[in-house]
Amino acid sequence: MAVETGRSVAQAAGGDARGRGRGTGRTPEKVPGPLRRALATHWYAWAMVAPVVIVIAVIIGYPLVRGIWLSLTNADEANVARTIGVNEIEATYEFVGLENYREILTDSVFWDRLGWTVLWTVGCVSVTFLLGLALAVMLNRKLRGRTLYRIAIILPWGIPAFVSVFAWKMLFNEKNGILNAVLNGGGIDGVPWLGDPTWAKISVIAVNVWLGVPFMLVALLGALQAIPAELLEAAEVDGANAWQRFRNVTLPGIRTVSSTVVLLSTIWTFNMFPVIYLLTRGGPGDSTEILVTYAYRLSFLNSPRDFATSAAWGVLILLLLMAFAVVYRRSLRKQGEVW
Repeated sequence: MAVETGRSVAQAAGGDARGRGRGTGRTPEKVPGPLRRALATHWYAWAMVAPVVIVIAVIIGYPLVRGIWLSLTNADEANVARTIGVNEIEATYEFVGLENYREILTDSVFWDRLGWTVLWTVGCVSVTFLLGLALAVMLNRKLRGRTLYRIAIILPWGIPAFVSVFAWKMLFNEKNGILNAVLNGGGIDGVPWLGDPTWAKISVIAVNVWLGVPFMLVALLGALQAIPAELLEAAEVDGANAWQRFRNVTLPGIRTVSSTVVLLSTIWTFNMFPVIYLLTRGGPGDSTEILVTYAYRLSFLNSPRDFATSAAWGVLILLLLMAFAVVYRRSLRKQGEVW
């Protein structure tokens, strides 16, 4: 009797199992899907992550959905649900669709705020990155007192932002501030740091750069220290000067970290509410007001408070940042970066 050797053991076992299933009248067991297998295999990890996911969904998910819904209505201070004494007044606002977005996008106020917000973001991120990179390169060398320099430069990062902003506001005081006192002592007229639109813009950028340099410094310094010393030594042996080593070895070595910190810094700066609001409150006039501070003004300062329009501004800010992140990621992929 001939023996079939081309049949695998797994196939034979599967055939026997199907045969037994037909003989006993039982249906064969279904193979679990990929999601079920992942849950069964990594159930402990899922159990550990579940509380964090739930908290994030409640803290971020609900306000986001609520804000999107309000942006599609005409909700304001006069028609939302509220309690006055013992009387509870029900909400009377209505669904208006995309009307709020149409009004915002056809109003010059939005485009003026967007232009300054983009200028503010680009100015802050570019100066912060260049200063952070320069300081990181200097502190990556062997020099006396390097630890003290690192502590001094990182110090602004450890101070709460509102404390730093209030300190800078005192320095920028036109009459009693230290900066103008130094200028007056040198025979130079004092500068209206926060009273002139141009100087106010320079001032808020300077404060935000001062707050952001420590983060950029720490990230880039870590990236520099991760570059193998053998590469720099090999480039030096090949006759490359300091600038050539920096351009061809150092910059490619920190490209991945640089792209990440630039993206994070851009998102943070675009929504940097404390610096603008605490230092100038958007003034003088509205010269330093960015998108997020104007959305706050609509919802909490103007009368009547316009919750729907403020929510629509918030959604537009989110869409702008998402679009930037997508374009930025695609540009990195074209350059060969995996991010």
